[in-house]
Amino acid sequence: MKVKKPLFGGRRGPGEPQLRAEEYRLLRDLVSERLGIWFGPEARSSLERRLRERLDVRGLTSFADYYQLLKYSPAAGEEWDEAGDLLTTHETYFFREDYQLRAFQQELLPMLAAKPRRRIQVWSAGCSTGEEAYTIAMLILESGLFEPTDGWELRVYGSDLSKKCIAAARRGVYGPASFRATTDEARARWFVPHGREAPGPAGDPAPPRFYGVAPAARSLCHFTQMNLLDEERTQLVGRCDVIFCRNVVLYFDAAARRRVIETFYERLVPGGVLLLGHAESLLNVSTAFELLHLKEDLVYRKPLIASAVK
Repeated sequence: MKVKKPLFGGRRGPGEPQLRAEEYRLLRDLVSERLGIWFGPEARSSLERRLRERLDVRGLTSFADYYQLLKYSPAAGEEWDEAGDLLTTHETYFFREDYQLRAFQQELLPMLAAKPRRRIQVWSAGCSTGEEAYTIAMLILESGLFEPTDGWELRVYGSDLSKKCIAAARRGVYGPASFRATTDEARARWFVPHGREAPGPAGDPAPPRFYGVAPAARSLCHFTQMNLLDEERTQLVGRCDVIFCRNVVLYFDAAARRRVIETFYERLVPGGVLLLGHAESLLNVSTAFELLHLKEDLVYRKPLIASAVK
């Protein structure tokens, strides 16, 4: 959709459109309402830089036009997919924050193995391109505590706002940047070569540059695009024993952060555990969880006798 007369001025001379103060306020608030992502007063240039290409793609002459498209156009749903991909951070890799993963494998998984119901579901909320979800699956399998022959049902659910990231997660093929914390032993065990580089001058085959996730780990993982503020969509996840949401709510405004944490509380089974990033906490967000002190980490547990979210 194209507005003939922009609300706050259009193209500034022959140059590119500029994001004016009032346009920034409207777009910032709309993004916060829809995605939960908060851009502070100092982030105007960042929002302008990230979204400018969408004006070019849509043939728009101002950020006011773009606001109108996101707010009112029949094409808004499709455009939000594109905007969400540009406005979110996709930094991730396998076996990230190893101290927390050790706590998960060495302390939380044995607790889960002792439960009477032989079903484990872990949710990687904000999974980006899937490395975290696949890492979780590898750790579960590596523990040896949940043999399918013993009746265990295992599922790792990965969700992300970005449609492109979810497509990459489903492909399950990764390049060098994803393996910066992966040992040679783990790579040999959990990945299979995916194509090779051109042979060297002597005709010798070059080592593989890309690797695919091994079938055993892939079979546990399921991915879907999801806005964590969409309560109807989050119901599809089902009840979880563990939720990983690392370095995601860090970017949300206070209201969105509370809503997402309430969703996690509701999705967790009594006694279920929430793992946040090292720079995140529930201080001034929720008092419904209890702290669980592990050897290398501090995590949040839903009480066995659940109370109303506070």
